[in-house]
Amino acid sequence: MFATLIHSATVSLRIMAITAILMSPVAALAYSKASDLGISKQGAGLVLFVTLQRQSMI
Repeated sequence: MFATLIHSATVSLRIMAITAILMSPVAALAYSKASDLGISKQGAGLVLFVTLQRQSMI
């Protein structure tokens, strides 16, 4: 019975480790893309942002 419990725990830990290894690149990509939402403050996005800000002050 104890050997079965150890074997089950070992298999579970292996599955968790493989899942973590496979999911970590996806999680890192999702985290890096999460801060890119909104208006870009470069090029045309900056011009649009400044124009809208100036019009809102009038």
